Amino acid sequence: MAYASERSRAHSRARGHNPLFGPFLLFVGLIIFATGYVAYVLWPRWPGGPVSVEAPTLPIVIGSTMFNVEPAAIRRAVQRKPGAQERIDLAYAWPSLVPPDDNATDPEHPLDPNDRLFVTIADGRDALAPAERIKTIYPLYLAGAANSVADGLSARAFRDGTPYQGEDLIAADGDPDFTARCTRSGIGNTGMCLLQRRIGQADVTVRFPRDWLTDWKKVPYGIDRVLTRLHPAAG
Repeated sequence: MAYASERSRAHSRARGHNPLFGPFLLFVGLIIFATGYVAYVLWPRWPGGPVSVEAPTLPIVIGSTMFNVEPAAIRRAVQRKPGAQERIDLAYAWPSLVPPDDNATDPEHPLDPNDRLFVTIADGRDALAPAERIKTIYPLYLAGAANSVADGLSARAFRDGTPYQGEDLIAADGDPDFTARCTRSGIGNTGMCLLQRRIGQADVTVRFPRDWLTDWKKVPYGIDRVLTRLHPAAG
């Protein structure tokens, strides 16, 4: 019995002094801490409270390109932070081109999305430049000749059965920066248009109602104003 008792005590001492036990506990603790930190950082805190339109701009880097962005224009609260981001989603009132004032929203008169210019800025370093897409990709899917849709504005339809079925490619004569893909139907409008530009190494996608093309010359002017505020070299 004495021998068995001595073996038990020796085994207990060996377990209590296992040199790997301390590092193992430290490793487990680090995993728990890292998991908690990542969950805290990535947990969406949207929607947040309203942001004043007078708030100072945020320096945001996308695709190594710096933008100065009004916090009130950023649609997702989780994106309202300075520093590097993969993308940001913005909205501006039309035709004033100022960030929507959420503090002035009237519940009885909800915001009309057709009075908004939507802008998305995303990292474009691994994507084909919009100008190259217009020259090399879109022509592969176009059908027929161009038709005039307004003074100085023409449209060509995309063929059925292509990735752009149901859309038209609308371009301004003599203005290569104003070339947009537009759907032929929308919610509460005649369709939505999508126009893309590259600024530095970031791709900017602008969306607006096709109805605005009835007075289309105001559209590129307004887009230029917004992009120049975001990045002065864009003007």
